[in-house]
Amino acid sequence: MSETVILVENLSKKYIITHQKEDASRYQYRMLRDVIANGAKSLAKNLFKPAGKSMPNPRREEFWALKDVSFEIKQGEAIGVIGRNGAGKSTLLKILSRITEPTQGRITIKGRVASLLEVGTGFHPELTGRENIYLNGSILGMSKAEIKKKFDEIVAFAEVDKFLDTPVKRYSSGMYVRLAFSVAAHLEPEILIVDEVLAVGDSAFQKKCLGKMGDVATKQGRTVLFVSHSMQAIAQLTKRCILLSQGNVQFDGNTDKAVRLYLAGQKQKDDAESQASYQAPLNKTGNHIVWARVHTSEGCGSQGHGIHCWGKPITFEFALQVTQPHESLWFSFQVVNAFQQPICIFWFNDPQAPFRREAGTFILRCQIPKFRLYMGSYTLTTWFSERRSSTLLENLKDICPFEVSMHGTEREEYEWQADECTYLEDAVWQKVEKY
Repeated sequence: MSETVILVENLSKKYIITHQKEDASRYQYRMLRDVIANGAKSLAKNLFKPAGKSMPNPRREEFWALKDVSFEIKQGEAIGVIGRNGAGKSTLLKILSRITEPTQGRITIKGRVASLLEVGTGFHPELTGRENIYLNGSILGMSKAEIKKKFDEIVAFAEVDKFLDTPVKRYSSGMYVRLAFSVAAHLEPEILIVDEVLAVGDSAFQKKCLGKMGDVATKQGRTVLFVSHSMQAIAQLTKRCILLSQGNVQFDGNTDKAVRLYLAGQKQKDDAESQASYQAPLNKTGNHIVWARVHTSEGCGSQGHGIHCWGKPITFEFALQVTQPHESLWFSFQVVNAFQQPICIFWFNDPQAPFRREAGTFILRCQIPKFRLYMGSYTLTTWFSERRSSTLLENLKDICPFEVSMHGTEREEYEWQADECTYLEDAVWQKVEKY
């Protein structure tokens, strides 16, 4: 059985927030007599206040960044830590890295810890890249011989060999992160803690870092704590995830479930089925989209509709109201990710479509047998137009939100094939039906 390397018991961290009084006198010039008078008033209040009672200070407020957090991490585990901004993620990592002390609770850590919490952690800006590798390695407890043995691997991974003898204060943020991560990952710490800092690097470097962290955890048997707002990265690297909310542990368990809880909380979905559809207002006239629906695969957890299992079939269904048929009517839709980036587009190009010849409401269905997108949140953008006159009849954005989950998917299959995304030729438009 794996040994426990991190044990957190009832961990709490309190900060004192001070508020300055917002009044006009604050910005005015005060004479010496005013200062003396105010000091005398404060002294009188302290002398004559009731014994045993402390007067509340409206300018000081207690803020608990963490409250009664407890969990246990075994050797060789890759753990994700997710949550909204202000949930307490960075505070937790700073306490685990011994940067700050907890207010209450106890932490037991077995092993050497390497932390990468912000750009340039542990680097001296006046020293060169070469010198900082040795400095950072010494801070981690490595001997000069151990650092020298790993030196070439560190430089090759960071891809900064041309700038090795340049002071790091002249590095870009991306170069800073590449070198800092390379040092932290290659100097063989028992525990590697990485915050959102990897977001500074480009996509190729992020992918390489995720692969390295995976090797550190699986092949080298070391422990990784990874904080990120990228659910794709969390899903690829970890099998267990801790979800923090307002300083408390909301969930600790399977990564897939933790991510779904996080996404559901972000979008505040109470009814996933109703969210995965669009209904036009009743007063619309002319050629327009009546409604749109996303039919996700069954058996994707308790939430059902609106949650799609990666690699399973999915159907997009649209109802078009046509009052003025025309041979050049055109319909297409696009899948858009949470960052408003278009992922793939599908268009209906059957010249014999009945809605081009007669009026009525028509159903268009597009089925994709294997829908392979990275785990995360997506919406649809639609276009209904008349191509001959270049007239856009209707353009809907951010409709039918749905999520892609790894529920029921083999992790190895997801890791190797998620990059394939979805091929346009896989889409199957079913026969158009009149509603």
